[in-house]
Amino acid sequence: MSMDGAACTAWSQHMPVLNLSREQLTAEELLTCLADPETSDMEAVRIRERLVEMHEGLVADVTRRYRYRGEPMEDLRQAAYVGLMKAVNGFDPDLGHDFRGYAMITMMGEVKRHFRDRTWAVRVPRVYQERRIELNKASAELTQTLGHAPTVAELAEKLGISEEDVLLSLEASTAYSALSLDAPVGDGEDSAELSDFLPAQDESLNTLLDRHAVKPLIDALPVRERTILLMRFYGNMTQSEIAKEFGISQMHVSRILRAVLTKLRTALTD
Repeated sequence: MSMDGAACTAWSQHMPVLNLSREQLTAEELLTCLADPETSDMEAVRIRERLVEMHEGLVADVTRRYRYRGEPMEDLRQAAYVGLMKAVNGFDPDLGHDFRGYAMITMMGEVKRHFRDRTWAVRVPRVYQERRIELNKASAELTQTLGHAPTVAELAEKLGISEEDVLLSLEASTAYSALSLDAPVGDGEDSAELSDFLPAQDESLNTLLDRHAVKPLIDALPVRERTILLMRFYGNMTQSEIAKEFGISQMHVSRILRAVLTKLRTALTD
């Protein structure tokens, strides 16, 4: 009988009484047992539980790698655990690879998937994508007409929207992404840059669009405020949909959003 086969037999024999022999098996040996068709469902459950216990430290290590990205640590931890279980279920012990390295790569992939699905830089709502194109065109037209880069007020008047909506459209594309003020807005070689929207005297807006200035403030927001902000401007959710998620009124969501935006703007322009 092979060493792994002996390990599986030992596990099976001692499993009912949870003998300490299970503590002595490596992850690879346990996974070989898990792949054994003779392993019972109850044994498989116990093996998976033991594998999770063995790699709780690795889950914590992976979670800490992403702790400054603006997402609740518990959400990141849960994503890492999902990755760990995918690694347990997808690992092929016959290939002779080290499970720990495989698990780490799988967990990191799952956490990154979480960010792709949930964070601001992932999916700007369509209304803001479309408005960015409108801003680009309006800026080009006003620059030609006025002879200088338009102010936020001039852009708002041109587009028939509020100044706050102009700011939110700009913030949506920069506040939590890797875009800089030199990033193009719209498509094509002649696209304006975000900095084109900021006249020289508008230094506070320049700061407002600085991702590095915004991120610590966003991170410091209470969980509910931060989540609502994410859902509204970067999760493509309406205020009514957010209200339903939190069990509050749409007006309450509106007040929270306005208060948060005012708080951020005040902190950045002081």
